[in-house]
Amino acid sequence: MNAKTKFNPNETCESIKLGIDAHAKWYYVGRQVDGATPQPVQKMTFEGLLRFVAKQKRLAGEVHTCYEAGPFGYHLHRKLTAMGVTNYVVQPQIWDESSKGVKTDKLDALALCQRLDRFVLGNRKAFSIVRVPTKEEERERAFSRQRQQLMRERQRLQAMGRSLLSSHGIYVTGRWWKGSTWKQIRDEAPDWVIERLEVFIRLITPVEAEEKALTEAIEETGRQTKIPKGVGPLSFEGLRREVGDWSRFNNRRQVSSYTGLCPREHSSGGKRRSGSITKSGNPRVRAMLVEMVWRMMRWQPDYHALRKWAPVLQNPRASAAARKKAVVAVARQLAVDLWRLFTDQTTAGNLGLIYLPEAA
Repeated sequence: MNAKTKFNPNETCESIKLGIDAHAKWYYVGRQVDGATPQPVQKMTFEGLLRFVAKQKRLAGEVHTCYEAGPFGYHLHRKLTAMGVTNYVVQPQIWDESSKGVKTDKLDALALCQRLDRFVLGNRKAFSIVRVPTKEEERERAFSRQRQQLMRERQRLQAMGRSLLSSHGIYVTGRWWKGSTWKQIRDEAPDWVIERLEVFIRLITPVEAEEKALTEAIEETGRQTKIPKGVGPLSFEGLRREVGDWSRFNNRRQVSSYTGLCPREHSSGGKRRSGSITKSGNPRVRAMLVEMVWRMMRWQPDYHALRKWAPVLQNPRASAAARKKAVVAVARQLAVDLWRLFTDQTTAGNLGLIYLPEAA
């Protein structure tokens, strides 16, 4: 079917491509039949989308769909896959190729549909595919992410209390509602301030308890496996849950890209300029890797990446920016080395890593 042929909905075709721009209430769907021009974007509900996709299955030998990864997770992907559709969850990006400065849901759905057509025809660089975790991986990751959410909520409430105290000339740090710090506050702060702080305490207490329970559960799981000395079971288990399956990566470039620790680059003609890191990968993984490196500086001095950057990290005259750059470089190498370890490409001894004794 060429681009000028009008499509008859009662006739069958070889393939149909659907680009889906997903939102909480509405779904915008761009549709392309074989190699024809994409049809006008349609707006529908979730149930309407499923009925629409089922109809496309009856009309075409193959149905391909795609939508951007985001807050709606992989529920739609699993629904579409169960219907026999080939679906791709793609990395979000700016779809305005002409840089016109116009962004609408319909334009995004149309751009997804056009990119999907290129991808199906063999252009694997039309967009980047996001790996869909298994249900078990998603469940484990939800535990560690909920712990981080509770920790941030506790810190937010904690900061509100400090703000109230600082407005009365009382400066505190840490968990101000406990021990000697709380005793000092009760002695110095006005009664009405104490009453307001007790409101925060009633909110913080259950959040802190749930955070502690999740922390202990994750740490206990982490102790069941071998971990590098000084890294800590909580960080190591959190990293494992975020990554899921290390064998998903085919090479070290994919590992580095996933962490977002690669430097930006702007090259033109004979000029080449590197910038700060891209931060385009998983921010949680990036934070955990950097945290691990700071600990490993004390407990893993023989790690080969730390030895390489020792002239900077151990130099008391090195600037904070230089040390930060070195730590980022070590964190990027650590991610690659962990991938090599978990895919049996090397051993801890070859990397200069010391592991804690395996749990009984």
